[in-house]
Amino acid sequence: MSFWEEFLSKLSFGTLITLQLLTVTIPLSVILGILIGILRVYGGRIGKTLANLYVYIFRGFPLLVTLMIMFFGLADIGIRLTPYWAAALAIIICSSAYQSEYVKMSILSIDEGQSLAAKSLGMKRSTEIFYIILPQALRVALPGIGNEIIYMILYSSLAYIVGVNEIFSAAISVNSIWFKPTEVFLVTALIYLAMTTMASYGLKKLEHRLWIPGFETRRKS
Repeated sequence: MSFWEEFLSKLSFGTLITLQLLTVTIPLSVILGILIGILRVYGGRIGKTLANLYVYIFRGFPLLVTLMIMFFGLADIGIRLTPYWAAALAIIICSSAYQSEYVKMSILSIDEGQSLAAKSLGMKRSTEIFYIILPQALRVALPGIGNEIIYMILYSSLAYIVGVNEIFSAAISVNSIWFKPTEVFLVTALIYLAMTTMASYGLKKLEHRLWIPGFETRRKS
């Protein structure tokens, strides 16, 4: 088998694994980030404390350290995760902590008068949050969440540390046999560039679709 045959074969498999990883981590991290962001504003004393502690811890942990804890640390106490799920959980946990900050600040940016109007109509707090505040807040938070999604695509390359056979793992494996770092890592970089470019394009289209004329003028600086 020639260099390019082996490289493209392993790279194709690695790309599939990376896409599978992102298919799980992106939606779950966004959902968890939104829930934590809501708790940090509306969670009451206990909810706010727990949510803020979660963010404080996992914004302070490097992703690489969290990966090690998920795969090796948990194994020491009898919780054994596969490399795939150790990587997925580490990425979800770390990314959701950052995304919750965007959600929290966007919720706080919504005019308090809307909340008061909802209360005057007898609206429940949960209804107010999910039907009035959150739809507006997520429009404000979308650029920040989008940036975090781009970072997640790049963070996925760290999954090779715990043995996930993703794109970067395939590149290292082929380079260790053929010793062609220029070809191997240039092509690998171009694949990541293509993935982030497509994600950026999709996020821009989503922002445009959700954009409401004049909405940005109601944001607080």
